[in-house]
Amino acid sequence: MKFGVITFPGSNCDMDMIYVLQDILGNEVENLWHKDHDLKGVDAVVLPGGFSYGDYLRSGAIANFSPVMKEVIEHANKGRYVFGVCNGFQVLCESGLLPGALLHNDNQKFICKNIYLKPESSSAAISKHLDPNKAYKIPIAHGEGRFYADADTIKSLNDNDQVLFRYCDENGNVTPEANPNGSLENIAGVTNTGKNVFGMMPHPERASDNVLGNEDGRALFESWLELV
Repeated sequence: MKFGVITFPGSNCDMDMIYVLQDILGNEVENLWHKDHDLKGVDAVVLPGGFSYGDYLRSGAIANFSPVMKEVIEHANKGRYVFGVCNGFQVLCESGLLPGALLHNDNQKFICKNIYLKPESSSAAISKHLDPNKAYKIPIAHGEGRFYADADTIKSLNDNDQVLFRYCDENGNVTPEANPNGSLENIAGVTNTGKNVFGMMPHPERASDNVLGNEDGRALFESWLELV
């Protein structure tokens, strides 16, 4: 699969994502710029984490108006893959490609630590090959990661198997205590109805290299690539 990783002004996880996709997993990767009008024939677009445009106005709000987003939206609407992590997830929600919004953490603090995720969707490529009984240890680093949507949207996400991951404890129990930011129903990631657009707050690219002592994040990419 050929991936395109977008760099916005303020992105800081773009090179981490490129390293994992290219050097760890052996895929071809294009580094896309936010002003590009050409996705260079990629199969999948990745919006990395960071602080696009300094998170001014609202996280992801200004990046949504970058020229490249017109191409990303067209790419997604054709049923092709788009993946947003952390700030990238925020951008996808701002663009309307994913439902819901990411609000300030309920403790009003920036949170940077390892958490655990329980795979939920059995039909989305990024989670369907994961062990639903395993708690995956993945880092988070965000100040606005509290997933919110109205009651009808939450019901639709649950009914259509669109919840990718929920925050859980190390034993896989989804509890209020395991929720780091106050997200509704412990939701850590969602997909669209077509199951081709993924968004999540935790950073799997930061847990994909054995040098770091944690490869749980690599399993998510391998599920997507159907290597597991």
